[in-house]
Amino acid sequence: MTATVDILIPTYHRPAGLAVTLTSLISQTCNDFHVLISDQTEDSDAVASCEVQAALRVLRAHGHPITVHKHIPRRGIAEHRQFLLEQSTAPYSLFLDDDLILESDVVERMLIAIQEEGCGFVGSAVIGLSYISDIRPDEQSIEFWDGPVQPEIVLSGSAQWDRWRLHNAANLYHVQQQLGITSNKQRKYKVAWIGGCVMYDTAKLRNVGGYSFWRQLPQEHCGEDVLVQLRMMKRYGGCGLIPSGVYHQELPTTIANRAVAADRSLSC
Repeated sequence: MTATVDILIPTYHRPAGLAVTLTSLISQTCNDFHVLISDQTEDSDAVASCEVQAALRVLRAHGHPITVHKHIPRRGIAEHRQFLLEQSTAPYSLFLDDDLILESDVVERMLIAIQEEGCGFVGSAVIGLSYISDIRPDEQSIEFWDGPVQPEIVLSGSAQWDRWRLHNAANLYHVQQQLGITSNKQRKYKVAWIGGCVMYDTAKLRNVGGYSFWRQLPQEHCGEDVLVQLRMMKRYGGCGLIPSGVYHQELPTTIANRAVAADRSLSC
């Protein structure tokens, strides 16, 4: 039976981080999701770890189907995401990084928002709570969508491009605290892009080509989500949600070489 949301998790050398992320899916108030994991760890099986298996058993006991793929050789993060997108059969695809912690209502709130707007994507930006005492007023500008989310063109170097600064450190957390925004009255805001936890309309994502541009990039690259979201906003619109409810485990990156960025190398 097809779920409403497929949660797509690419993972690499992070069994403990993956287990924590999966655990935060167990008590989600949205129950209608299928979890698909793709592991590219070459020298071990991250999903076979005791921590991951324990979380998967609980998810299955709660009625969530689980599909696990071993997807090697590695051809870069864009190819990995494209592989997962090709496995998705749900109307909505939530790409979730393997080093996050979600509050219990995140998936439901994202689903409600994307269904309300009919836009290309809705994202919950990742908050780093180790920065909770690092207040950055100059990075806390936020532009709300006061009407329906509309398509827009965001260009590098433009005023809209600077929206990315809101997602640094714990800026979004500070803004939601200052404005008293709660999950009962969530708001949608304008973005340049969002990393880590993004729900896409699956058909719309495929209509812009998904991540099929991976063939035009070297194996070591970054910025694949930036490029996809710029294309999605141009055609369908996209937004961020505040409060986010998503927190970074703040593990070291598994993409060390960031010399080639998809959004700078390919046309939006």
